[in-house]
Amino acid sequence: MTPEDRVKTVAALGFTERQARFLVLVMRHAGICVPRQYAAFAGTAYGRRVNVLFDRLVERGYATICGCLHNRARLYHVCHHALYRAIGEPHSRYRRPVPAACVSDRLILLDGMLTSPDTTWLATAAEKAHYLTSLWPSIPAEALPHVTVGDGPSRAIRLFPDRLPVGIDAAGRVVLLYLVASVVNDDVRAFLQRHGDLLAALPGWTVRLLFFKRTGALGESFHEAFRAELASPLSPSVLGELRWYFEQCRQAGRSRASLPSDARFRRIQQAFDAPRYRVLYRRWLADGDAALEVVGSGAIGEKLECGAGRLECVVLPHSYRHLTPLVNVRSTSQEAEEAAPRVD
Repeated sequence: MTPEDRVKTVAALGFTERQARFLVLVMRHAGICVPRQYAAFAGTAYGRRVNVLFDRLVERGYATICGCLHNRARLYHVCHHALYRAIGEPHSRYRRPVPAACVSDRLILLDGMLTSPDTTWLATAAEKAHYLTSLWPSIPAEALPHVTVGDGPSRAIRLFPDRLPVGIDAAGRVVLLYLVASVVNDDVRAFLQRHGDLLAALPGWTVRLLFFKRTGALGESFHEAFRAELASPLSPSVLGELRWYFEQCRQAGRSRASLPSDARFRRIQQAFDAPRYRVLYRRWLADGDAALEVVGSGAIGEKLECGAGRLECVVLPHSYRHLTPLVNVRSTSQEAEEAAPRVD
């Protein structure tokens, strides 16, 4: 289904076009929301118009209210089968119970998407791959973010494993969201490295880092990590030594032998004793020398210099701790649906 198809089918269930667009965004990327997010989406004050939508959702059994730690907070889980069937995703994971630990992350990502109201947000790996390769046919399939799972005959490649929204804004720029929950770590480096080939191939892009109040001070360290991982290319001589070092580590791992102890290995091991290369080694084991191409290219740095590439840090002004649910989000309407015999 196209984005417009989804909006039309949801609107046909008794919602305005604006309400339908918001519900489609929620169902495809979070499953949960709070009323102020619809107010921001609609560009209206929190009041009667907002309450009308959420009252209708609850009255019709399309959504349920979850009790939160703050007894005045209202968290809504949009979970009814009819709504998800209308957008062509009747078995969406967002209909399922929401672990309490995931609630704030989903709300933050939804707030991050709401900062770009004119952006089309892609949800599934297949949809992301289709849109990007259709809009820019020159992008090779191997440049799409991926991880390799398994080995031998069972080896498989999973595209866009981070399950984060990918947007295409009104100007045609690709927008990547990343939620910053803590200091720079291996997960962040792996995310940047996975997307390096794509960023080098795209004509225009924005990497938008989302911070909530408690993590807002980390912006500078993430700027530095981004440039260190992707915008600071390694020279051919350094790449040659890195490749040799990786080969020695792989051979020692295969034969369960000890690592070399000669002077060259000790010197190179000390030079590459950093988190960046630890993450890069894991990727090299899966993808071979292709994993080293982006760290030897100046394409991303050039895009940043000319403005084709952007790195944005957005500190969201909202608080989320009070929205922690008392239990995992579980709707009574969903339970009733699952207990009833299926007729569709």
